[in-house]
Amino acid sequence: MVTAAPAPPLPAVPRDRPRPSVRLLGPNWYATVMGTAIVATAGAGLPVRVPGLGGLCRVVWAVSVLALGAVLAARAAHWARHRDRARAALLDPAVAPFHGCLPMALQAVGAATLSVGAEVIGVRAAVAVDAALWTAGTLTALLTAAGIPVLMVATHRIGPGDASPVWLLPVVAPMVSAATGPALVPHLPPGQGREALLLGCVALAGASLLGTFLMLPLIFGRLVRHGPLPAALTPALFLVLGPLGQSTTAAGGLADAAAYTAGVPEAAARFASVVYGVPVMGFALLWLASAGALVVRAARRGMPFAMTWWGFTFPVGTCVTGAAALFRHTGLDAYRWLAVGLYGALVAAWGLVAARTALGLARGTLLTP
Repeated sequence: MVTAAPAPPLPAVPRDRPRPSVRLLGPNWYATVMGTAIVATAGAGLPVRVPGLGGLCRVVWAVSVLALGAVLAARAAHWARHRDRARAALLDPAVAPFHGCLPMALQAVGAATLSVGAEVIGVRAAVAVDAALWTAGTLTALLTAAGIPVLMVATHRIGPGDASPVWLLPVVAPMVSAATGPALVPHLPPGQGREALLLGCVALAGASLLGTFLMLPLIFGRLVRHGPLPAALTPALFLVLGPLGQSTTAAGGLADAAAYTAGVPEAAARFASVVYGVPVMGFALLWLASAGALVVRAARRGMPFAMTWWGFTFPVGTCVTGAAALFRHTGLDAYRWLAVGLYGALVAAWGLVAARTALGLARGTLLTP
């Protein structure tokens, strides 16, 4: 008799992979727009001439415009299809501050359009686009700068060790308005409109600066008392550079606009911007060194790629524009080469992070559980 051999076991059926979904697309994705647009803006204001840089800036500006449209559409779909998730993000103290990225994305693309896109679409169209995006961004910045802290106080439950550099995102958004608004001043007719815009930018800078002064001690205190941030969150330390570099940029732009519009003596306006900008830029470089050391430490311990890596882009870009403003007002070559060196680091960081983000989207790993 012949006995039949047992049938081989059936191969295991592979489980379906989770599919990417806009359900998991949070407000932090606006950082991709900010980090891209600042590459174009900072390159346009670089105090040296680099062959081919103008063409690169125009390409990057176009990419930032497309990225803004894509993220706005995806976030609109997120709110329309997954309102439960969108509301939960507002109630999550770790996610809610990222809503400050939306106004900064609008303003960053608007500034890049005026400084770079004007060569493509014309000055008149560029001014109209910048004015629209600046207005929308400023209104949204004021909403988030006031609303997110209210949620933190009234709704969020925050522990002693929960302070994070991402808390700066809502309060730094008005500073971006203050830094990008002065470029629109010369395009307004003489009169009340110019002065209102100029003084409005000063008020926005003051509101953001005082908010930053409230947040920074909490962030540094958390680091000292509770140790380094988790590895995936460590790149967020670079966010502290944002209000520092952006306020230095704002001081330079406001000084130029004040001399042009309000009749302030040019020497006095420049002196005021230098007196503020030099020590703040010095602190920014000190923080850059400390944050860089902690990032190297985290990288040696296996720091994974995350969307927080976009913190290497926009904040560094604001330091580039701040250094360029100081060079413009002092004429010191040290600030010229500081701007060039920081811009080189910005381009390298943007290339790395953009490539890793594109790879994550292609593989479907960034928008899956």
